[in-house]
Amino acid sequence: MNELVSTATQQGVAVIQIDNPPVNALTAGLPEALSNAVRLADRDAAVRALVVICAGRTFIAGADIHELERAAWDETAPLPDLHPLLSTIENCSKPVVMAVHGTALGGGVEVAMAGHFRIAVADARLGLPETNLGIIPGAEGTQRLPRLVGIEKAVEIVVSGKPIGASDALRAGLVDRVVDGNSEGGLRQRAVEFALEMAERESPVLRTQDRHDRLGTPEAIGAYLAAGRELARKTRRHQTAPLAAIDAIEAAATLPFEEGCARERELSVQCVRSEQCKALIHGFFAERAVSRVPDVPKEMTGSQIGRVAIIGAGTMGGGIAMACANAGLDVVLTDATRAALDRGLSTISRNYDASIKRGRLTADAVEQRLARIEGHVGYDGVETADLVIEAVFESLAVKQQVFTEIDAIVKADAVMATNTSTLDIDAIASATSRPASVVGLHFFSPANVMRLVEIVRGSATGPKIIATALALAKRLGKVGVVVGNGPGFVGNRMMFPYMYEAQFLVEDGATPEQVDRVLTDWGMAMGIFAVDDLGGLDVAWRVRQELRQFEDPALRKPLMSERLCELGRFGQKTGSGWYRYDGGRTPISDPEVLQLLETVSREAGIQRRPFSPEEILDRTIFSLINEGARVLEQGFAQRAADIDVIYTSGYGFPAYRGGPMFFADRVGLRTVCDRVNELHRAFGARWEPAPLLTALAARSATFRDYDAERAAART
Repeated sequence: MNELVSTATQQGVAVIQIDNPPVNALTAGLPEALSNAVRLADRDAAVRALVVICAGRTFIAGADIHELERAAWDETAPLPDLHPLLSTIENCSKPVVMAVHGTALGGGVEVAMAGHFRIAVADARLGLPETNLGIIPGAEGTQRLPRLVGIEKAVEIVVSGKPIGASDALRAGLVDRVVDGNSEGGLRQRAVEFALEMAERESPVLRTQDRHDRLGTPEAIGAYLAAGRELARKTRRHQTAPLAAIDAIEAAATLPFEEGCARERELSVQCVRSEQCKALIHGFFAERAVSRVPDVPKEMTGSQIGRVAIIGAGTMGGGIAMACANAGLDVVLTDATRAALDRGLSTISRNYDASIKRGRLTADAVEQRLARIEGHVGYDGVETADLVIEAVFESLAVKQQVFTEIDAIVKADAVMATNTSTLDIDAIASATSRPASVVGLHFFSPANVMRLVEIVRGSATGPKIIATALALAKRLGKVGVVVGNGPGFVGNRMMFPYMYEAQFLVEDGATPEQVDRVLTDWGMAMGIFAVDDLGGLDVAWRVRQELRQFEDPALRKPLMSERLCELGRFGQKTGSGWYRYDGGRTPISDPEVLQLLETVSREAGIQRRPFSPEEILDRTIFSLINEGARVLEQGFAQRAADIDVIYTSGYGFPAYRGGPMFFADRVGLRTVCDRVNELHRAFGARWEPAPLLTALAARSATFRDYDAERAAART
């Protein structure tokens, strides 16, 4: 028997165990070995039933994504085919019980659904996340799932791509029994008992493909599918895989099983070969690569963090406090005055109350989180923290003062972090006696929600501090990306040319609504002017003052944002910015802004003109790419893929386009470079092509090639 799969007989039940660490993925050889084990057990007269169980911490966590990647990029590469295995399991003449623990995902759930019964431990989770990779559950998952849980629930599971808990799976019909206990031995015994119970039944086992009672009437099916497509268009905007998955579910409801499987296969191939699939798989691997930092050994664990002190109870400080409390960390939240602290704690309570109302957290869970947060005025409690995160006003002088003061009181081995979004980490660290312990932790607002943390490395920051920061980000459920210390780091440095170019567009004749609509239609989560209003025009204004020393004085500066700030139009917080806000968060076109734009253009001698969507996209997205190439060449980002992760996880760049650098590769760097050169000739120095972009375009290379070449050079 293949070592990936072993069989032992227990009480007349063949217990087939999969052991393919770390997550029992369906790598090459495993499906064949499992299929062979099922056939042997089916032929064994002494065997009354079968149990399929996994060793280690989880049931089958899916297929091998590398195989999927090969199929996406190489049209001659075959797609993984689990049909022989699934057919063998489902056609077994004896009851087959799938014993699920840990996380069963994708192909793991599809294998489980081919079994006749499923038993799961109480904390198991099951899901079909394929749409997150631009594909559909292509191993007959869209055909068996609706037969078990019904059309409505099947659409919900597949479109969301989110796993569900064992109790929800039981209610839906995806599993047949939930048992207490999570030890491998306990699940094994309960599964054997369940298998014997099923074997006692006189009737033959019912194959999943033969179940039809949950599919519903034609009228109900039509309504569920229509609602599902509306859900997909709303929650997975512009993505093709969720809609294709619903098409496949429709085939399950309206066609015989074999014909439905053929339709699923057809749709699956279309999705795997799509640009969206390539981009999403790129993002999948890019997120896993960001933790690999050249001089930080993989085995380096960093310092243990149990208690975190956060200085500043404003929007960022409060959000960071929630993120830490949600992760089980003890939190000290401080501010200079009792009034400011009380405001911060009150905001945290309101945010948690909103989570209760939305059903995301229970009252007990919120009570536990709030109990982890203690508030203090001044620096009380900071001295016992393992990690101190400064989240005060974005001013270098203010931050230096805070670091000088906390340097005198925190533990000798404490990590000192700043949440600055743009300022010099070395200048902040210079205010301490231990710059090697200082690191930037640039959270994104709201910090309890947004996934990205830029981990900013100063010139003195040690490898162990970086390892600690990476481990903290992971514990908080966030994506930590290590970046270099320069004005705006990576994300915001690229954001300024993007933001400036959008402002030049409206000064030249476009409108904020037009620019934002073009960007959101293209896939951005929000338009740039709506983002500016959300973050606060005054925040960007202050940052520009701090960074003015780094700007080329010969370059034209946007004029309109300065005028809006002078008028006190700071965005949502003041009820007006680029847009008007009538007591809510919905941006409303404001004639006063359009009139002011006319005035600003006239005073600057600018002849306003109309713009096409194509020109708006080129001048905004290509500005990101050009600056990204500069950031990459100068070493502030380790990889082009890191830039992509930063933008898809923190800046609303559509994941199905892969990030700005991946998107540039797909457009073609020669095409991008040619267009940047055109804009350079039209608008001057601000569009000077990045040397790396020019060099790669000249040799028909890509940013992915550049990443690979640098990785090879390091080894």
